[in-house]
Amino acid sequence: MDNVEQPLEICSAILRALSTVEHVVRLMGGVVILLPTAETAVRVAVLLQARPRVLLLSAQLLQEVIEDVEAHFMGLHATPPVLMEDAAQFMGTTSTLIKMQSLENYADHLSDTAATHPGIVLPATGAKMDARDHHLVQHHHLPQSQLKNQFLAVLQALLVVQEDQPRRTARVEQPMATRSVGIGHKVLVVLFCGNTTAHCGEGCQSGPCTGPPAEPAPGPSPAPPAATPGSFNIVGQSGVPAMHAGLMPNGRVIFLDKLENYTQIKLADGYYAYSSEYDPATNTAVGLSYETNAFCSGGAFLPDGRWLSLGGNAPLIFIDPTIGDGFTAIRYISRSATDSSLNGQSWSEPGNKLSTARWYASAQTMPDGTIFVASGSLNGLDPTVPTNNNPTYEILSNEGISSGTSIPMDILVKTQPYYMYPFIHLMADGNLFVFVSKSSESFSVSTNTTTTNYPDLPGDYRTYPNTGGSVLLPLSSANDYAPDIIICGGGAYQDITSPTDPSCGRIQPFSANAAWEMDSMPQGRGMIEGTLLPDGSVIFLNGCNQGAQGFGLAADPTYTALIYQPSMPLGQRWSTGATSSIARLYHSVALLLLDGTLMIAGSNPVQMPVLTPVPNQTPSEDYVTEFRVEIFTPPYLQGDNANLRPTAIVLSSLALTVNGATFTITFTAPSGAQTVQVVLYHGGFVTHSLHMNHRMILLDTTGWVAGATAQTLTVTMPPNSNVAPPGPYVIYCVVDGVPGIGQFVSVS
Repeated sequence: MDNVEQPLEICSAILRALSTVEHVVRLMGGVVILLPTAETAVRVAVLLQARPRVLLLSAQLLQEVIEDVEAHFMGLHATPPVLMEDAAQFMGTTSTLIKMQSLENYADHLSDTAATHPGIVLPATGAKMDARDHHLVQHHHLPQSQLKNQFLAVLQALLVVQEDQPRRTARVEQPMATRSVGIGHKVLVVLFCGNTTAHCGEGCQSGPCTGPPAEPAPGPSPAPPAATPGSFNIVGQSGVPAMHAGLMPNGRVIFLDKLENYTQIKLADGYYAYSSEYDPATNTAVGLSYETNAFCSGGAFLPDGRWLSLGGNAPLIFIDPTIGDGFTAIRYISRSATDSSLNGQSWSEPGNKLSTARWYASAQTMPDGTIFVASGSLNGLDPTVPTNNNPTYEILSNEGISSGTSIPMDILVKTQPYYMYPFIHLMADGNLFVFVSKSSESFSVSTNTTTTNYPDLPGDYRTYPNTGGSVLLPLSSANDYAPDIIICGGGAYQDITSPTDPSCGRIQPFSANAAWEMDSMPQGRGMIEGTLLPDGSVIFLNGCNQGAQGFGLAADPTYTALIYQPSMPLGQRWSTGATSSIARLYHSVALLLLDGTLMIAGSNPVQMPVLTPVPNQTPSEDYVTEFRVEIFTPPYLQGDNANLRPTAIVLSSLALTVNGATFTITFTAPSGAQTVQVVLYHGGFVTHSLHMNHRMILLDTTGWVAGATAQTLTVTMPPNSNVAPPGPYVIYCVVDGVPGIGQFVSVS
């Protein structure tokens, strides 16, 4: 019992059986699972596929064993330990921690007879279990000394101090990496991954914790209605479910979906399109083809402007035999602001592959134009089984070709199963801010090391399958481009019953003793996504007030836009905007267009498209596939503001360089205008509430003449590629808070 062999595999075996497990305990030398019945033990044994060092006991067995020696404890304690048949009764029972010496005596007493008792399961290494093999389940047994240790561990874990708190289980004060958590009338002894305090709460993780749980996150806070709330307007149909999206240099939006049994567009070969190109000027979509299933991929722009989709999922030949396996796929698509012949061209897949399979991977462009790709599932199966997971990263060249090596990443390993689709932001020192689950760090790719561990973010889980929204707030020379990051929303677990988190944490990673400043939205939200606006505010859209990511796992959609003003004092930053009529749940997107409005599309929270809600289904089909495209007009363009844009905007060059280079911009300002701001904006790759590579830089300018209409500014680019990594960006000229029409530029 001194060492744990392959602890993550052991933890994963337990967690895979969580739907039938009453109590789960990870021990220093093995795993004990307490199950309600022997029949359940059979089912779980099949799931575990004969993993070694896993002991399953039925509640009936343990009840009988404890009853046999209850009298022994009556002489030692006023209240004997009693195991009830279900968690509700157990939580209502006052039990007492049994001292180590008593347990040792107890283990001696039972070790001779327990080995052959039905209900004990210890599969042998390499054995293959089958549901029919009841004799294997009932009659596998252990050496006597090992049984003693295992039963000793069982009792240590189960007989916990409750004293005068019958509804709350206290921590087991023994050398075990567990913490008991009471939830209503149930009890979970939860597992934690890693060595931080991030996982000392509800959830299923593994490993020891270094300290007590973080302070509770704040609850919801009322927010006043915005004086100008903006507006939603339905403008078109997306053609395909909008799982992924990006604004292209031609001003159009590419939607990318998984393989489906229905979309609105068929290709020339008679099969459905799973990608489309949407033109905001005409509100029409054309179908695009691809070769591999792009289900839940990641992505980024290359320095040359090509857009990448990375990873995906397996083929479904029975639906479409033309689509291959997407787990290691790298897909490329090109668009140009000047070459219209590229419009409508489909995805290119020349055969370059990721070094390992990745489903739900995140991507970040690095200062040298290479692409950092992290996380993902190896096979699309249960993430509580580590052999299914890929907690590694790899590097693609600036041409989008993999280095061929996947490197383990500690923060991803430790946070399993909440390790997929991590939030990643490139910081001004060239390191990455990586956030996953509740944990965050500064990571140096060049040295493959964690340079700083940040405090855990209080509250629920923030990444998949309880994703909130993460935004790198506008960067500016005023504070030497120091990063300022906000993360909002999240949830407790992956189920339609999960509460969602109203809290937000904001952190400045370069600050001495960086800590999370807590704030909260008017309501809890999962699957909420934040988008930077050219005036410096952030718009938060989409999501739900209950549930999680997954098919049929969300309820109570949140329809109202939330407006966040980063520069306002704490407690005054939030206001409520306009309200949509469309539920935007799992697989929705939102992104900024060249004209400064936002496009909102998607919501496909069903395994295959369903067009009409079907009540009383499990998983839920109350909210189904959504093809309608909306435009959200922000407050800065509402009403008369739309007539106050700067116009006739001309840039001296559309090929810009960093290192402090300058360019000029001329335009016509509204009469009497007082302020100007030129911003460099990158929308990135949008999917699953993540806006990968999303950033906005406030550029320094000279030459503004307040009140004049004819304006010529000299604009200074950022000092290096840490602040603005290479690729396509949009320049917005913002006068008195109102943006002109943006123009794509190439930054190198």
